[in-house]
Amino acid sequence: MKIGIVSSTVPHINGGYRMFVDQLAPELEKAGHKVEKIWLPFSGDPTTMFEEMIGFRMMNLENICDMVICCRPPAHVIKHSRKVVWFIHHERIFYDLWDSEYNNFPRTPYWNSFRKNLMNADGNALDEAYKVFSNSKVVSDRLKNFNGIESEVLYPPLSREKNFVSHNYGSELLFVCRIEHHKRQHLALEAMAQTHTPVRLRIAGAASNSEYLASLHGLVRSYGLQDRVTIDGRWISEGEKRHLLSHALGVVYAPLDEDSYGYPTLEGAQACRPIISVMDSGGVREFVEDGKSGYLTTPEPVAIAAAFDRLWSDRTLAETLGRGARERIDALRINWDHVVARLTA
Repeated sequence: MKIGIVSSTVPHINGGYRMFVDQLAPELEKAGHKVEKIWLPFSGDPTTMFEEMIGFRMMNLENICDMVICCRPPAHVIKHSRKVVWFIHHERIFYDLWDSEYNNFPRTPYWNSFRKNLMNADGNALDEAYKVFSNSKVVSDRLKNFNGIESEVLYPPLSREKNFVSHNYGSELLFVCRIEHHKRQHLALEAMAQTHTPVRLRIAGAASNSEYLASLHGLVRSYGLQDRVTIDGRWISEGEKRHLLSHALGVVYAPLDEDSYGYPTLEGAQACRPIISVMDSGGVREFVEDGKSGYLTTPEPVAIAAAFDRLWSDRTLAETLGRGARERIDALRINWDHVVARLTA
């Protein structure tokens, strides 16, 4: 088939969605399909959101592609007789984060109407899809609760070329992802201040908010953690990541109500690292089994610190949990052969 993979993008901003599309395309090609990646910029600015959505809606791929696979919103509003949606998240500020601390929009009639219209537009576009998949049970539940749409969970794998390996279990925990408040790197630092072992922590990732990054450095200083915490505010290379993971004690990933398990979780699991997360981390909970593939604690510094100390004090335990994390990938059928078969069925 001639397949178009359609996604929105934010120019110059890297994220999981780029890997999502870039890894899917060659897998479809290996299965014998002709594939074109189609990107349209989407700012997410509410003042232009509906106009930008119209840009997707007006795209006519009916006579060019036998099938379109829509990924990052609002790609799903495209019209096509065989539109397959692999839904990765809503515009969350108008959905599950509407009543959260992250929403700065007033609850006025205008914004309430805006939210209702967005939900209607999303629901109508999803309802006309040939198939709807989601990247986690969390997202499937949101689709059902907010839009009345049933979906099949299809977990996104890593690129076959990633090939993270395990060498030894050192003294450093890794927290590698975008540095953002909702990713909660601050929670890991607060936990480090409560540890009783010499366990170390490395935080790496690009930050869109310089104030949040500065606040993390401030926490390190105020807690006196300069000798045990490294903050690298940039995207590290795949080679650097591979090396760090192969010698890490474990992986920390504790976002607030994440859409999926997140690539940091999967990368750590492939390298046989135990994953430390928290009970309100959303999709991460679908992967991490407490005491089997890592630890799921309450989102409190003392509880997280206890998990840090436990791994540092028992490398054999870290190795056992790391093997459990690797086995979890197979148990959840997180592989490209399964993904391609389901998307094109």
